Amino acid sequence: MEFIHQPYQPGETIAAVATPPGEGGVAIIRISGKEALQVASKIFSGPVQSYQTHTIHYGQVINNNGERIDDALLCVMLGKRSYAGEDTVEIHCHGGSLITRRVLDTVLQAGARAALPGEFTFKAFINGKIDLAQAEAVQELICAKNERALDAAEEQLKGSLSKKIAAFQIELTQTAAILEAWVDFPEEGLEFATMEEVCNQLKAVCLQLQQLADTFHDGRIVHDGITLCLIGSPNVGKSSLMNALLDKERAIVSHIPGTTRDILEDHMRLNGLNFKLMDTAGIRDTVEVIEQEGIRRSKDAMHQADLILLVLDAAKGVDEQDHWLLEQMPAHKAIVVWNKVDLPHDNLPILSIPHVVNLSAKQKTGIDNLRQMIDAVIWQHGPPSREEVLVTNVRHKESIIKAIEACQQVIFGLNSDVSPEFLSMDMRLALNELGKIIGTNISEDIISAIFSKFCIGK
Repeated sequence: MEFIHQPYQPGETIAAVATPPGEGGVAIIRISGKEALQVASKIFSGPVQSYQTHTIHYGQVINNNGERIDDALLCVMLGKRSYAGEDTVEIHCHGGSLITRRVLDTVLQAGARAALPGEFTFKAFINGKIDLAQAEAVQELICAKNERALDAAEEQLKGSLSKKIAAFQIELTQTAAILEAWVDFPEEGLEFATMEEVCNQLKAVCLQLQQLADTFHDGRIVHDGITLCLIGSPNVGKSSLMNALLDKERAIVSHIPGTTRDILEDHMRLNGLNFKLMDTAGIRDTVEVIEQEGIRRSKDAMHQADLILLVLDAAKGVDEQDHWLLEQMPAHKAIVVWNKVDLPHDNLPILSIPHVVNLSAKQKTGIDNLRQMIDAVIWQHGPPSREEVLVTNVRHKESIIKAIEACQQVIFGLNSDVSPEFLSMDMRLALNELGKIIGTNISEDIISAIFSKFCIGK
């Protein structure tokens, strides 16, 4: 179901299950809107409309035939002190799909409408409880798959990103006011700031905006995790290495070349990050059609991966195929793994890729060194601190970049004697782009797209 927020009816009463589906000790049905108390009073045994805000009461849920549905706790949260910024009632009943459905159906029969995905959070946004960036942080908080992603979402929910954006808006608004004054009073000789001062101020804002946009690299890693691809010739030990990293027998290990013919995927956690680990077909010249397709997919995976482990056989050394692979490797995201160092081998050659680890996947020696190397390559400039404001959303990054480009157009225009009318338009564009992040200037389509990603009940 797609969430469409228009037309919005202020105070319309909605209801949904706010807990995950399935069996559990407790389920929560949330009711929100101007008639939340009236709806709850129709289906609860106690005098709901006399309850004080933020109080919990025991009673029974009763359907319109007077039949008892379940024993429950009812929580009342009134007005602005609720999550949605309007009267809200939560019914805490026994968990389980059937009993939860019955309680929700009873609520809907009493006059509430079934909520759409993200509609409670949308109400919180509309009622001024949170801005759009904070609303998106709610979803990121729910979907966080590691501690770092959770920390980043909590910072955004607290308003750290929003405060930065608001500060930029204030500075740019002051500059926009100066440009507007030049347009409105060209003959007055007013000079609130010199052209050089305006340029310097805009350059400073652009620098700070660019620094914020640059955090998207770390923010994406924190939010989405890392795609880690194992590449190498047949029989160098890629599958053994995958099993060693996962600490389980995930991939088939065989001395027969070409055993892995397709991309094998699994997930692991390493130093607080999520990794999608991909074992690929060994790359070599072959006439076998299925193996050729596997090799093609291996090459595609190599180019798309965030990090590549190029596995080489220490006992065999570097052959022609390995040289070709080394030439294809982007050094900034590659680690050379000399495998089978437990076997007799000559001195290993020095390679152009700076990140190198020696190990034995079969004996599981050197695996910890590889994990440390992976962490070092990912965070080449050090991991972000827990309190650092990170841009984790591509929508936010794109708006910041567009705001920077608009400010740079103003700087160029000031230095090229462009009419202030055109510069004012660029300043409005910059402010509009920043407004899109926190929701002060946002289209209906974007809002619908954002809230449609939420689960029902949030």
